[in-house]
Amino acid sequence: MSDLTRMAQDLEKRIHGASPSGRLELQPELDRVLRLMERDGQRVPARLRNLDEELISEVIEARFDNVPL
Repeated sequence: MSDLTRMAQDLEKRIHGASPSGRLELQPELDRVLRLMERDGQRVPARLRNLDEELISEVIEARFDNVPL
């Protein structure tokens, strides 16, 4: 198992145990690790891609929640 894979799995655990705002703060780090894995030719598990996509959606939703009407 590579260091990047371990980092991604650690982030996954941290994200699942984090508060809603903590999850959003960890998204950029997860995205960075997944991009590094791809760059190095490693296979990124679908569950990690899905988690990143879920977090991106949460980030976008949080931005709209703060827009005054």
